[in-house]
Amino acid sequence: MSSHIQGLGRSQVTLFPEVLDDFISEDNPIRVIDAFVDHLDLHSLGFQRVKAKSTGRPGYHPATLLKLYIYGYLNRIQSSRRLEKEANRNVELMWLLERLTPDFKTIADFRKDNGKGIKNACRSFIDLCRKMNMFSEAVVAIDGSKFKAVNSKENNFTPQKLKFHIDRFEKHIEAYLTKLDQADEADPNSEGKTTIAQKITWMKQRLAELKSMEEKVQNHPDKQVSTIDPDSRLLKTKGMTRAVCYNVQSAVDTKHHLIIAHEVTNTNDRGQFTRVAELAQSALDRKDITVIADKGYYSRQDIKNVQDTGVTAFVPKGDTSGSEKNNIFNKSLFRYEHDKDTYICPAGNELQYRFESIEKGLPLKVYFNIAACKSCPIRSRCTRAKRDPRKMRRWVHEEEMEAMQQRLNAVPDTMLIRKQTVEHPFGTIKAWMGSTHFLTRRFKNVSTEMSLHVLAYNLKRVINVLGVKALTGAIQA
Repeated sequence: MSSHIQGLGRSQVTLFPEVLDDFISEDNPIRVIDAFVDHLDLHSLGFQRVKAKSTGRPGYHPATLLKLYIYGYLNRIQSSRRLEKEANRNVELMWLLERLTPDFKTIADFRKDNGKGIKNACRSFIDLCRKMNMFSEAVVAIDGSKFKAVNSKENNFTPQKLKFHIDRFEKHIEAYLTKLDQADEADPNSEGKTTIAQKITWMKQRLAELKSMEEKVQNHPDKQVSTIDPDSRLLKTKGMTRAVCYNVQSAVDTKHHLIIAHEVTNTNDRGQFTRVAELAQSALDRKDITVIADKGYYSRQDIKNVQDTGVTAFVPKGDTSGSEKNNIFNKSLFRYEHDKDTYICPAGNELQYRFESIEKGLPLKVYFNIAACKSCPIRSRCTRAKRDPRKMRRWVHEEEMEAMQQRLNAVPDTMLIRKQTVEHPFGTIKAWMGSTHFLTRRFKNVSTEMSLHVLAYNLKRVINVLGVKALTGAIQA
């Protein structure tokens, strides 16, 4: 008698449950997927072919394919070919799709053709969460994360990169021409001469291609061209390395860590604060929200615009002046006297308001004291200018930035809350993606892919918070 557990013979007759539903437990997450998709008005959300055509071969209902994709992204199965395989062998998918088995082309075309509907379905789940009062605190943290595009560095071109390669090829051609002359003098009929001539021809052809690409790059608004995925860009990633990628902006609820809004961009974080805050306001359906971001989003005009809409902002200011590196007094050492509208320098002298100027589109008030600076004993620690005094520039709305800094000082763990909030969703999604890169190209398709990731993440998160039965009941209510 064997000590191991024995299986059944492959030729033995077995009795499976007569009903497929018996295979799926009541707390299985796929019941949430089924209930959520059936609850949606797919036609109003923008899905195609909701209403079947009266003629031609029947197609799959978009609800069937949407369920398939949500299940796939919940279970780290994003490829259309893998989804096709799973539909033929996975019992859960047999139940969810009612034993339908679409082919990979049909599956891929659905994602490609229904980007609008998928994005709206993602927003619909957030609307559902809002109706369940899951965003009562109305506090969100925003951040961006880089996701690799289907485009390598080798297929991305910048002016600096092209200049390097063009100079290199020109030097190689010159060197080979010298070798050709030397070979011709030594032996005009040698085989080596032919080989050198072939290399020169190839390098001249490659040089012409590079110069043509250089023209395209110079004419491009971003001075950058990606040949495989034209919408992707070379951006700085963690550790100051560079990769051809997209920058996904997200607003995350601090209470339950749900992604309430997101947007795919191909630029850095600076300048994105207003847009992401507006998306968060729209998702929460209220203006008086609190938004937390890191110093990468610090832009005075952006923060001013957002706060004018009713947002309470928490964005720390980074020191980019370089004063300390130059061994001169930092701006923070100059104390502003609000009552007198003056600055007090480290030497104790007053810098008075002199005039207003426009710099980088911002109205700035300029303060200085020529007489005090001229005779100051520590002038060398304050400015490198030989004649001009040390000038302080103050934005006309700087009081709002100072008030924001005071709020940050009053709640010192604000940035820790931001980090704990936004890094969890991105970490989870990247773990699901495996190698943290998109499978599709261009903004339209990449945005659709990201919406599926966000929808799957939010579904799983709410299931963990409420449970399958409670969430299913809320959907069907």
